[in-house]
Amino acid sequence: MSNLPAVEVAPRHGGGASMNKLLEVRPGGIVPPFLIEYGIATMAVGICTAVCFAMFPFFELTNLVMVYLLGVLAVAARGRRGPAVAASVLSVLGFDFFFVPPRFTLTVADVQYVWTFLVMFVVAMLINHLTIRLRSEAEAARVGQRRTALMHAFTQQLAGARGTDQVLKIAVDHVAKVFQGAAVALLPGATGPLDVNAVSGGPAELGDKERGVAQWVYERGQPAGAGTPSLPTGDALYVPLLGDKVAVGVLMVLPRTPALLLGDQRHLLDSFAHQIGLALEVDRLGESARKAEMEAETERLRSGLLSSVSHDFRTPLAAILGSAGALLEREGLRSDGPVRELLENIQAESERLSRLVQNLLEATRLESGAVRIQKELYPLEEVVGSALERLEKALGGREVLVDIPEDLPPVPMDGTMVEQVFVNLLENAARHAPSGPIEVSAKAEGGAVLIAVADRGPGLKEEDRERVFEKFYRGKASPGAGLGLAICRAVVNAHGGRIWAESRTGGGAAFRFTLPWPDPTQVGAQ
Repeated sequence: MSNLPAVEVAPRHGGGASMNKLLEVRPGGIVPPFLIEYGIATMAVGICTAVCFAMFPFFELTNLVMVYLLGVLAVAARGRRGPAVAASVLSVLGFDFFFVPPRFTLTVADVQYVWTFLVMFVVAMLINHLTIRLRSEAEAARVGQRRTALMHAFTQQLAGARGTDQVLKIAVDHVAKVFQGAAVALLPGATGPLDVNAVSGGPAELGDKERGVAQWVYERGQPAGAGTPSLPTGDALYVPLLGDKVAVGVLMVLPRTPALLLGDQRHLLDSFAHQIGLALEVDRLGESARKAEMEAETERLRSGLLSSVSHDFRTPLAAILGSAGALLEREGLRSDGPVRELLENIQAESERLSRLVQNLLEATRLESGAVRIQKELYPLEEVVGSALERLEKALGGREVLVDIPEDLPPVPMDGTMVEQVFVNLLENAARHAPSGPIEVSAKAEGGAVLIAVADRGPGLKEEDRERVFEKFYRGKASPGAGLGLAICRAVVNAHGGRIWAESRTGGGAAFRFTLPWPDPTQVGAQ
């Protein structure tokens, strides 16, 4: 408790009444309630004695005992055990003093009256116990019924609420009404500390001390304030709004009278707080579900649009490439003229656009699940060589160092799709590392082959190492469309491997991925 800030709800100047003035407790009287109860018990015994004096000439003494027992029953019906016991003792003494011979003395002439006194006291105590127990059970049932009715009404109101603001507004209004005071709901803000989100019956802002206690309650998930081990002398009670597992906010309650936070009322407040916490968590989960559904629908529409557009692009692109190639092969076209330069540029950009369209198609096919992996044993060097041949013009004479062991056995893979992985990784390296060799290496590692494509470019930032594999994510000044690496990850995952990026010592980046063998023993056997 050394970290718990002290709280004093101090008056606020210049802005209206303080919370203490708003909820000022006025004394109800100068006579303690317990003295009043004992006075009522004494008065009840006195009335019974007066009635017995009127009956004494006409009735037996045993009939007078019944009158005293009725008085004890009346006192016990008020539900106070101490005054009921006092009434039992006074009834025995009054019966002995006023009516048992010799009268007006506590001396007993006949021993049989001792047994009468004993039975009278036992019966009176039994009546006390049963009456008080019955009253307690009736009171507990009444309190339980009231709590159930309040919780039912509260739950119905929350069920119709939509959004965090409406949930909190209903919650603080209901709590303030039930506990006859002020209620404040605080939720974590965008920057971390708690902010006041809803207020009922109190000021719209809290002081630093109140906020400090609320933050302590939120971080530890424990109540603090009036009636708790933490800051018990405070006027307000701070209760965490617990969701399924953790606190989602804090409810501050400052009742008009401190007694409203004791006993069953405290349990009722805890129930309210838990219900509010669950409602907030359900609302948050519902919002997350709606957001996820919207994102999924947006992604579905985008994938459908990309697939449709990509298919429509393929035919004109093929025509442009064919026309540019045919013109370049014409005999009368000079090798160094501006027309040839323009045609070569058309052909290069068309090929780049064709690869982009192919990536779009592959991305939509992989996401839709329409692609099935057809694994066959392929020599890895053949797949790498085919990828280098496709990128001959794009690499522009860049040096590519290939380090694949000669004894590396064939790898089970879909050759066409893994070739696309190498094409995308090599193109990515050529784009981001304009100088220096590109290195392609592979080695057997356990039950898989570990492959790396590395360069000596600017490298990767720490926050980009995972995000580069997301669709349409591009780093600063990146000319790509952000699809190549996403396709690489989808293909590698479909093969049961994994792919990741690392920064190289001395500068540059390395993209590594694994392709598993069905049986690790095949690594050395083939």
